[in-house]
Amino acid sequence: MKKNWQEDAEYVSYVEDLMNTDEVQKLVAFKQHVHSNRLEHSISVSYNSYLWAKKWHCNARAVARAGLLHDLFYYDWRTTKFDEGSHAYMHPRIACKNAEKITTLSPLEKDIIIKHMWGATIAPPRYKESYIVTMVDKYCAIKESMQPMTASVGKKWRTLRHKEAL
Repeated sequence: MKKNWQEDAEYVSYVEDLMNTDEVQKLVAFKQHVHSNRLEHSISVSYNSYLWAKKWHCNARAVARAGLLHDLFYYDWRTTKFDEGSHAYMHPRIACKNAEKITTLSPLEKDIIIKHMWGATIAPPRYKESYIVTMVDKYCAIKESMQPMTASVGKKWRTLRHKEAL
C-alpha cells in the first residue's frame, strides 16, 4: 500500500519549505476539480509525480517542488477570463510567476510548471520530468472529478461480489 506523503521523509524534505508558506496554504480556499481543493490537488500531483520520478530515476526533487507549485494561482478558473489567452495557457504562466516570488526555480522546474497543460496547449515539454507532471496532473484531475462515482461503483461491485460468494 502506498504511504501517505506526510510519512515519506524524503518527499517532505523536498517540499516542506514550500508547504509552510502562506502562498501555498492559501490554495486550500479554492475549489479545483469538483471534489478537491487546489491544495489537495497540488499535493496529489506533486507526490504522485515524485513517486513516478523516483521509479524512473528522474529528478524527484524538481518534480515534487514544481508539481506542488504547478497550479499556484488565486482565482476561480471556471469564471475568470483573460484577453491574452485561455485559462489553460495563462494559469501556468501565472503559477510560475507566483512560484518565483517564494523560491528560486531551476529551468527544469519552470518547464514543468509552464508546460503542465501540454495537450490543451501547443508547446511540448522539454524534459521527461515535465511529461511526468503533465500526465499525473491529468490523471489526478480525472480521479478527483470522478471520485464519488468511482466510490459508488466500487461499493456496488464489492456488494455484488459478496452476494455471489454466498
